[in-house]
Amino acid sequence: MAEIAATAVPSLASVEPPASNRITGLVAGAVLRAGDACYINAADGKVYPSTGAAVAAAAKVHGWAAMAAAVGDGITLFFNVNLRYAAALVPGASYFLSGTNPGGIADAASTGGTGIIAFAVDATRLHVMLSRY
Repeated sequence: MAEIAATAVPSLASVEPPASNRITGLVAGAVLRAGDACYINAADGKVYPSTGAAVAAAAKVHGWAAMAAAVGDGITLFFNVNLRYAAALVPGASYFLSGTNPGGIADAASTGGTGIIAFAVDATRLHVMLSRY
């Protein structure tokens, strides 16, 4: 399994995503990087980086952070959009939630991240989705 390194600052690459593809009014419960896969914690309602390290609530992807956020900052999560994410992606390749890099992706399933959460549109863009597992 190989981890996919994000560029310096991943960015939204979809033209004005519709309101149905975003969740607004959320608060970061941890430091979030642009491009992080995220989940909403049921205990406190805040957003944290998803991780596939174990089969747990944190292995779900409820959306993707298009911008970085500090603890306590407001955050909007996006899904079913394109993110400019990395260099040298393989068009059509599928990606899974990383089990070692919270918020990150890998080219193979992890213990908790068993389903596809993104695929490469071209060499630099990912189409990012919600988890369906």
